Amino acid sequence: MGIFEKDLSKGNVGKQLWMFALPFILSNLIQSLYSVVDMIIVGRFSGSASMSGVNIGGQITLLITNLVIGLCAGGTTLIAQYMGGGARKALKETIGTLLTTLVLLGIVLTVGMALAKEPLLRMVQTPQDAFSEANNYLFITALGTLFIFGYNALSAIMRGMGDSRNPLLFVGIACVINVFLDLLLVAHFDMKATGAAVATVVSQAVSMVLCIFYLKRNNFIFDFNFSSFRFHKERLKMLMKVGIPTSVQNVIVSISFLFLTSLVNTMGVTESAALGAVAKFNGFAILPALAMSASIAAMSGQNLGAGETERAVKTMKLGTTIGFLMSLAIFLVAQLIPEKVLGIFAEDAAMIAAGKEYMRSFSFDYLLASLLFGLNGLFIGSGHTTFTLFNSVLSSILFRVPMAYIGGIVLPWGMFGFGLAGPVSSFVALLLAVGFYKTGKWKKTVVFREGDLRGES
Repeated sequence: MGIFEKDLSKGNVGKQLWMFALPFILSNLIQSLYSVVDMIIVGRFSGSASMSGVNIGGQITLLITNLVIGLCAGGTTLIAQYMGGGARKALKETIGTLLTTLVLLGIVLTVGMALAKEPLLRMVQTPQDAFSEANNYLFITALGTLFIFGYNALSAIMRGMGDSRNPLLFVGIACVINVFLDLLLVAHFDMKATGAAVATVVSQAVSMVLCIFYLKRNNFIFDFNFSSFRFHKERLKMLMKVGIPTSVQNVIVSISFLFLTSLVNTMGVTESAALGAVAKFNGFAILPALAMSASIAAMSGQNLGAGETERAVKTMKLGTTIGFLMSLAIFLVAQLIPEKVLGIFAEDAAMIAAGKEYMRSFSFDYLLASLLFGLNGLFIGSGHTTFTLFNSVLSSILFRVPMAYIGGIVLPWGMFGFGLAGPVSSFVALLLAVGFYKTGKWKKTVVFREGDLRGES
């Protein structure tokens, strides 16, 4: 077993989960600082129009990023189960296939986003005052798509193999670079949204290059030679089966929030900036639940691959409890001192007032999502991503989107009504997830269909 590999199917469940999840939580926290720092510095030095531009451009970029995160989540599941089952050949082929797929996809999406950026911005009704800023931000981040894909892929691979510490190291380096470049380009050279985008792309690129260099120096199972980048038919088929539902799920969730952004944009640049500020805080607030979900997926994947179903269930229950308690603390902050949170981003009384209304209602989603994500972690770890896709589509399209329109436009609830769309959709999804868990169908993993990969050398 290599230096990046750790067997999570043995030992104390609580200790294993916490030791694996803590670096993951810190890594996600640091990674979220990219966008938060962008928003704070842009808000402080460039004003509401630039804030709105960074938010809108970032929302579209996040939609594309969520596509790759979904494929990477599928890769984590396969890698974790192959690790648990001792399938070394399948493990190496899966890593090669995942990286090859993402390189090609990154090239295609870079070109596509560069060509379609203006129609996309018009589609989401970007305020005219913020259009130029959003256009600049989106163009620069589109050019860095490969770096964003690369870092997320390598992090997912290492986590699937039981290593959550090294991704923390590399994202920490990237964050320091990002903050320095934000202060230099935005605060000093007044490059506004363009400077924030350059800072994000450069920091991601440095993180990815350092990660590859470190892995090559330490005899990683994949050598990164050009000849190793190729497709393995069976691995690609399994990667698509497990990864595509998660990718589609992530994209649909992003689209539903883009719809919300589009509705709020019609109200003006102040409301758009308020939504952006709260969105950045939401990204931070949901981190514990997301990190615990991904940790549950990786750890339960290895346990299910090794035939340890009860350990997988215990992992889910413990991880969900930890995630809920951490989310509860953040919920209380959002309810008790929303003005102070929003004041971090900009000293704009109108923006803070609008953001406060939205945050007060949306923050209930932190609690519901922590429970939902815990169950989803178990389902993803067993490879049942088709259910999580179905659940997400149903709650997003049939509940989040209509509720946003009804609460924010039809009824006189304004930003408070827009915020209710989040917790309503999560509540529906949670009910369905509990029902699926009780059926026990998730216990049948989708990777080892014939059991012929166990013990493979």
